[in-house]
Amino acid sequence: MLEIKTVGLFMITAIAEIMGCYLPYLWLTQDKSIWLLIPAAFCLALFAWLLSLHPTAAGRVYAAYGGVYIFVAILWLWLVDGVRPSLWDLLGVSVALLGMAIIMFAPRSQ
Repeated sequence: MLEIKTVGLFMITAIAEIMGCYLPYLWLTQDKSIWLLIPAAFCLALFAWLLSLHPTAAGRVYAAYGGVYIFVAILWLWLVDGVRPSLWDLLGVSVALLGMAIIMFAPRSQ
């Protein structure tokens, strides 16, 4: 159950981070409203808070989170940008998620 909770929390965290960066991107590159910066700031604050909810060392959390972020970013590429991931994208995501699992769920003496 800890594994599902951890991965789920990482996924929500990644969505918050991507939204926090995507909304200013829309303003800067696609002439969208500057008001998008308000929800972007909220999303980035939410992202930082969500990372603080993990009960393990911060460095380990940040390292493992990167693997889930890669997965969510490729999913975003597909669902939001409309670009189908390549086999290489999927292979890279698989390697990243394997790394995340090793970092987060390996037995420890602590």
